[in-house]
Amino acid sequence: MKLIVAIIKPFKLDDVREALSAIGVTGITVTDVKGFGRQKGQTEIYRGAEYQAHFVPKSKLEVAVPSDLADPVMEAIRTAANTGKIGDGKIFVLDLEQAMRIRTGETGDTAL
Repeated sequence: MKLIVAIIKPFKLDDVREALSAIGVTGITVTDVKGFGRQKGQTEIYRGAEYQAHFVPKSKLEVAVPSDLADPVMEAIRTAANTGKIGDGKIFVLDLEQAMRIRTGETGDTAL
């Protein structure tokens, strides 16, 4: 099993959700987060005054999938979240040692 963590632009969230649903992903966890990378924040204007926003709002997605779905999930996220501009985000893939569905006690791939 794999845990895929993706950091994307918030306005691309619905596109990514639809792309994941189309390949059979049944659940994702979404968190609103702030951060920066090469983008190094952004300049914004508030009431006529320019200021530097050091942390950019992003959406963090977490998707647990069987190992054979990891590559299709990564490609679906990359395609749906891509704008071609700086700050599109990152995708991380981690090994997921175990999963358990609380309601039934199912473990492994069947718990996903």
